[in-house]
Amino acid sequence: MIEKLTHLGAWLFLELPVVRRSVGSLASQLEKSGRGLCEQYAKLADSEWNRRVLSHVIGIELWGQSRLRVALGEPFVFEEYDGYRPPLDTEWPELLAQFEVTRAETVHLARELAAAGAVQTRIMHNQWGELSVRAWLRYLDIHANWESQRAR
Repeated sequence: MIEKLTHLGAWLFLELPVVRRSVGSLASQLEKSGRGLCEQYAKLADSEWNRRVLSHVIGIELWGQSRLRVALGEPFVFEEYDGYRPPLDTEWPELLAQFEVTRAETVHLARELAAAGAVQTRIMHNQWGELSVRAWLRYLDIHANWESQRAR
């Protein structure tokens, strides 16, 4: 029952809103929201809490990129995001730069997926089950935006 509810939630919140959107438009959305997040984070003070939030966002985004590369033929590896998360003692300016580069890589990957015609692949998410490429891109975008609300 819980699994069915989880799949329904994934469909309603991740799949349905992007079912008719192109991957190119999602890439542009990621690019735009990434700029906004970079501006938001640049205004924040270096603190243990903010480093924790931003390193989490970066780790999830890098983990998501590894999942998205499955659509380009890379092997699927079931793993948690922890190995992708920058160390918590990473300096704030370095984390800001890492986020900017990571988001640019996500945008590039989305455009690469669109160009390769690899957008029909479904890829396992540890919590939400199998997601489309579009839903994965939405997930990465909303995750980063939601988590940024926790930074202070």
